[in-house]
Amino acid sequence: MQLHDLRPAEGSTKKRKRVGRGTGSGKGKTSTRGTKGQNSRSGGGTRPTHEGGQLPLVKRLPKLRGISKRGSNKNIFKVFYTAVNLDALERLFDNDAYVTPESLVSAGLVGSPKQHVVVLARGDVAKPLHIKAHRVSEAARQKIEAVGGSVELLPVTINKHMPRS
Repeated sequence: MQLHDLRPAEGSTKKRKRVGRGTGSGKGKTSTRGTKGQNSRSGGGTRPTHEGGQLPLVKRLPKLRGISKRGSNKNIFKVFYTAVNLDALERLFDNDAYVTPESLVSAGLVGSPKQHVVVLARGDVAKPLHIKAHRVSEAARQKIEAVGGSVELLPVTINKHMPRS
C-alpha cells in the first residue's frame, strides 16, 4: 500500500452541493434560494432576534437602571460583611482568647480570612475575649468590655486599592 492508495471509509464523506452551475444540474438559476426577496440576495437575511416587524422582545423588556447587587453595573463600593454572634464566640473560644479573622476561619465561622467580619450582640459572653474585627455593633462592644475583654477594629478594604477608615 502506498500513499496514493489511501481512501476514506465508504460512506464517511459526502459530495458538497454545487449550486449555480446551470439548469441541467437541478440547482442552477436561483441556486436553491427561491425567487426574489430578502433571503435570495447575497448578504441578505434577518438577524436571529427578528420577529417579522413586531417590536422585538429585546426592545419590549424594561431597561436595567441604577446599581444592582449582581447586575452588570455593580456597586464597587459596597462592603459585604460576614456576621458572627457573641453566643458562637462564647461557645468556641476560651478565656483571654484572641479572636481574629484567621481564628474564626479555623473555628469554621467564616469561610476565608479575606472576608470582612462584623460581631453582633446576640447571646451573652461571660469570659474576656480580645476581638479583632472589621466592625463591632455597639451592644456587642459593651458586652465584651463589661467582662474585661477588648475590641480592635481592622481596616476595611472596599476594593483592592482603597482602604476605608
